Amino acid sequence: MTDRLIPTHETLVVEFKSDRDKLDDGELIEALICLANSQGGTLYLGVENDGTVTGLHATRPHDIQPLAALVANRTAPALSVEVEAVVQEGLRVALIRVPQTSAITARSDGLVKRRRIGGNGQPECVPFLPHEYASRQADFQLVDMSSEPVAGATLDDFDVLQRERLRRIINTNPRSDKSLVGLSDEQLDGALSLTVTRSGVRRPTLLGLLLIGATAGLQRLVPTHEVLFQVLSGTRVKVNESSRAALVEVVEWLDLLSRGVNTEQEFNEGLFRIGISRVDGDALREAINNALVHRDYARRGPVRVCWQDIDLIISNPGGFVEGVTVENLLTTEPRPRNPALADAFKRLGLVDRTGRGVDLIFSGMLRFGRPEPDYAQSMPDLVKLSISTAPADLAFVRMVLQEEARQKGDLPVETLLILTALREARRLSAGELAVRLQCRAARASSLMESLSESGLVRAHGQGKNRYFTLSAAVYRELGQKAEYVRQAAFEPIQQAQMIKNYLNEHGQIRRSEVANLCQISPREAGALLERMVKATEILLHGQRKAAYYTATKL
Repeated sequence: MTDRLIPTHETLVVEFKSDRDKLDDGELIEALICLANSQGGTLYLGVENDGTVTGLHATRPHDIQPLAALVANRTAPALSVEVEAVVQEGLRVALIRVPQTSAITARSDGLVKRRRIGGNGQPECVPFLPHEYASRQADFQLVDMSSEPVAGATLDDFDVLQRERLRRIINTNPRSDKSLVGLSDEQLDGALSLTVTRSGVRRPTLLGLLLIGATAGLQRLVPTHEVLFQVLSGTRVKVNESSRAALVEVVEWLDLLSRGVNTEQEFNEGLFRIGISRVDGDALREAINNALVHRDYARRGPVRVCWQDIDLIISNPGGFVEGVTVENLLTTEPRPRNPALADAFKRLGLVDRTGRGVDLIFSGMLRFGRPEPDYAQSMPDLVKLSISTAPADLAFVRMVLQEEARQKGDLPVETLLILTALREARRLSAGELAVRLQCRAARASSLMESLSESGLVRAHGQGKNRYFTLSAAVYRELGQKAEYVRQAAFEPIQQAQMIKNYLNEHGQIRRSEVANLCQISPREAGALLERMVKATEILLHGQRKAAYYTATKL
């Protein structure tokens, strides 16, 4: 019995089409452009909606490669697909692999559709409407919507009070670009791309309206802009407020509201008292402002900041841009959906100037012993971030502070990820850690060897059997001495017993054989044998390369 080659159910990237009545070419092309205009995927022709394999129609030719030409001829621009015939349960099925395309693909008669997850949680094919095209182009960074002029907008749609807020941020925020200080209104608008000049007339860009637009103008010209702030206690709504004001006001508004919820946990270290917030201030600022910067302003729906009993949820319309996934957030290059808006927030000091705000969010959570931020609930049209607001692990905080004092600098996010992963999983290989770090195994191995030398982790075993645990010193700082013994101290006992068993079977053993048997280095093997000799558990014969060991006679 062979393994099933075909998935059991449809997803955003898996489509089933029945061919019992020979699927019409037009319907086939429609399904394929739906996939192409979403995330790409595979269409299985000859499979029912419930996953039942019924096979290709009897009149389909044995060679199905001409289907690729049919698709290219019936789409604009021509869609290049890969076609493969497979046999499942004795029936032929056509696998048609569809690439994700940056260009919007239409059927030759002009039909344009896209695939999405419907309200019932199932994939569906829906019309791809013209006003959604800009979002698609922004996802692939083919256009920067935030730098484009807004139809119907004039300089009168700017708000004088919001402009003053903008200048106050520039003047008082220590992270802001001080070259903006003292510029005239027109110079400031040009420097931040708040306006563009077309045919000699200055016109507000989407960025300009978002930053300093009057509320009435924003509601009229950018109706999708809305920010929602909520505080929930169980199912009870304690705070539920919304704003459609300019972003310079919204940033201050969200900061003020969050202060009332972001309470502190007291931590005493020697003569110093440290207040640890439910969410680290820098991490909170980055998470909220990133949602404002990276949201898709062509889609309806608010940026939502929701404080709950055990976590903070921050979500924004628009999924990750092309090339960014949950699996590479920590390692991919910054790719903002709205580059001009992102640059303005950087120059105002509202987000990290390097574009690595995600690192700050992770560091701000991990250094206090909390779980790493969770983006797993994000969808193709929504980025959703969950941040734990559980009490900080004070023992972990103390250990981090002591290590940072020793190194005279903040611990890198990679180190914090490793310490957190090992604390949770107890023992991990370099390959397993590479998944958590979103890097190659070789990079993870290099990091682990460095941390091993620094005394933060301990390596065990050799080759494929090599794995890592937190060091005895770290477990001691965490107040978990017994945990280290459970994780590592049992090894010499097990290794000694393996050597005794080997001697019972073979009579004698050499150091190289011990290293191979216990999967440890020759030096570690020598130390182990020396301990066993001193404990009179075994006998040493010969010296240097001629040395071998036998069991102690009773």
